[in-house]
Amino acid sequence: MSARIKPVALAALVLIGASAFTQAVSVDWATVARIREEGLQRSKVMEYESYMVDVLGARLTMSRDMQRAQGWLQAELTRMGLANVAAEPFMDYGVTWDNEYASVHMIEPDYTTMIGYPIAHTAGTDGKVVAEAVIVDLQTRDDAEKLRGTLRGKAVLVSGPATIDLATLTIGVPRYTDDQLAALERTAIVPTRPAPARAIPNPAVMTAVEKVAFYKSEGVAVVMQTDGNRMGVVPGYSRPGSGQDRWSAEGMRNSPPMMVITPEHYNRMYRILKRGIPVKVEVEVRNRIGDRVEQAMNIVGEIPGTDPRGEVVMLGAHFDTWHASPNASDNTSGVAVAMEAMRILKAIGVKPKRTIRIALWAGEEQGLFGSRAYVRQHFGDPRDAKVGMKPAYEKLSAYFNQDYGAGQYRGIYLQGNESARSMLAAWMEPFRDLGMTAVSNQSVGSTDHIAFDEVGLPGFQFLQDRTPGTGGHTNVDFLEGIQEQDLIKNATIMASYVYHAAMAEERMPRKAPPR
Repeated sequence: MSARIKPVALAALVLIGASAFTQAVSVDWATVARIREEGLQRSKVMEYESYMVDVLGARLTMSRDMQRAQGWLQAELTRMGLANVAAEPFMDYGVTWDNEYASVHMIEPDYTTMIGYPIAHTAGTDGKVVAEAVIVDLQTRDDAEKLRGTLRGKAVLVSGPATIDLATLTIGVPRYTDDQLAALERTAIVPTRPAPARAIPNPAVMTAVEKVAFYKSEGVAVVMQTDGNRMGVVPGYSRPGSGQDRWSAEGMRNSPPMMVITPEHYNRMYRILKRGIPVKVEVEVRNRIGDRVEQAMNIVGEIPGTDPRGEVVMLGAHFDTWHASPNASDNTSGVAVAMEAMRILKAIGVKPKRTIRIALWAGEEQGLFGSRAYVRQHFGDPRDAKVGMKPAYEKLSAYFNQDYGAGQYRGIYLQGNESARSMLAAWMEPFRDLGMTAVSNQSVGSTDHIAFDEVGLPGFQFLQDRTPGTGGHTNVDFLEGIQEQDLIKNATIMASYVYHAAMAEERMPRKAPPR
């Protein structure tokens, strides 16, 4: 016999070894049965989802809408029976901004109601404004000088026409196939490469912030732009520079009114103007701007643990959204799943060894501000000598997150933490019939588990189907894009993972400390 092991035999040995390793991790099948019964047969996840979407609506961080919604959230977690429910301030987040009214119409050469929304943290119009539309290509300071004195009272179209992706008109995105899931498991982690050197700014080219200031100084009636390639869709985002001026009242009031228009309506105006035919628009935007700096809040609650060591397992999702829709998928769905997971565990009366803590974040959409501040305040940061590791750093076992849409869980990402594979794979076994089968060694970013992972704490995001839906950050993210069965399954799986992490003999293994 050759000393080389054939690939098939080697694969078999690997599978046998992995299976034996997995079996060494305990699964509480009796409690899983209770979790499944409560979660699959008596779910309230859509009650949470529907109330937040239909009644509470959009929840931009540091808006009156967000503050009202967080009041409801605290009351609901308290009604659920959680302990230590609290709103924890994490930073001065500027003044409040709420859009109260928006109306935009093309009135010449033909009438049409257009779909558009104000860009967050901008000023409103001075009542109803009728303005001539003009195309503006502002790139350099020379362009600004040529335009100076010509834009007062105009509606300026500042982006080029959108190119529509016709494939997006086909409703439905296929779920992951078995082959695709297997490929995700096989994909090796790509080593982190140094960030490319930043290009030296060209002083002749105007920044986005400078362009906004120019339009304001020239007295434009409204800035109009489009973004994306999907008909009927307006993405939500904030005024350039709003993060740098910390969402200040001065920055908001010193901006011109700014709106994003759907590609098809924007393109129509653009084409007419290119024919040399005048276009007039009627616009009215009312934005309420606060008069004092306030603190943003995260909302937390707990099922207290019985172990005197005081260790903790966390789960969560970001509660904040953009402002053009209730954001049913991004991330109301994650909040509903996390709340339902806690409800399930309370309903079956678990007495966990480790405290189970839910955290529903603010400031995620602007840059993970809420979760990063929470981690820094509670656990510390070994990368920062001034902060260091706080005593609670050694008490956290793991954090589990949902924020990749509303699709059902098909697995979990390791974030490169191979030592956690056996635990995460073992806890998956009771849910293989629900399609939960993949453990991917990949790392994914852009949401709140990163706040934990980047300081060396185990933070995990579930691998989710990219199901038919509405997509986050847009004006069309409503309840109609949510598939109830997916959220029911997710909450049940989340509850079981959190429970097992809370009951495990050892805390979740960690990667090498960050440097």
